[in-house]
Amino acid sequence: MVFNTGAALLDAIVLAVVSKEDEGTYGYKITQDVRRAIDVSESTLYPVLRRLQKDQCLIVYDRECGGRNRRYYRITETGEQKLILYRREWAEYSTKISELFSEEAKSASAEWDGGVKE
Repeated sequence: MVFNTGAALLDAIVLAVVSKEDEGTYGYKITQDVRRAIDVSESTLYPVLRRLQKDQCLIVYDRECGGRNRRYYRITETGEQKLILYRREWAEYSTKISELFSEEAKSASAEWDGGVKE
């Protein structure tokens, strides 16, 4: 992807992924789910998970799986409220950017057609 992914967008994506699992989900699965939307490494995501835990947006707990402990993450009420804010902000932001790109596409098309604008 040519666009940089800032901390707020990473937080929003991780909260959205974790919120889909009522009982929580573990780090590797979070990474795989996030990678469906953006290209990101585990080494990038684990600091995001720690920050969200520190900000009380995620609860972290261990669960035994195949004889080993697996770290799970579950969204908190604070995290749910933050996710609502992120969704609202994203809807507004993405609409504005899409409109801007749409206008640029019209202008580029008009220039391509010999400078005649509709």
